[in-house]
Amino acid sequence: MTTLRKKLLTGGAAALSGAALLLGTGLARPAAAVDFPHAEVAYFATGSDLTGRQAPVDITDTTCHNLAEPALSAVNFTVADIKVYYNRDCRTGLPGRPNDWYFGLGSLSWANFSFPALSYQVVRH
Repeated sequence: MTTLRKKLLTGGAAALSGAALLLGTGLARPAAAVDFPHAEVAYFATGSDLTGRQAPVDITDTTCHNLAEPALSAVNFTVADIKVYYNRDCRTGLPGRPNDWYFGLGSLSWANFSFPALSYQVVRH
């Protein structure tokens, strides 16, 4: 009888631990500071989590654009993709380290950047 009770307690404890882990994972996710739009929109924000001043993106213009202010986040709820660069003039690479790195902000997504974004280019499909 002691063995059966020990197995039941162990199984129950494992189930509670799993539920607590799932709950903790759900609570640990940061939420955006603003509500997401319900219409097509793309913009860069000077703060993380889409906060701060916004710089709108014209998704019909596929030329390179330098941002007036460095951006720490962006939203792209459009049918286009946006290449985000950490250097001016759409030059690839990390700040101070030339290479082929850029950030791909896909359609219907938003992101916080590891480094301030300085330029971008819209990619239409």
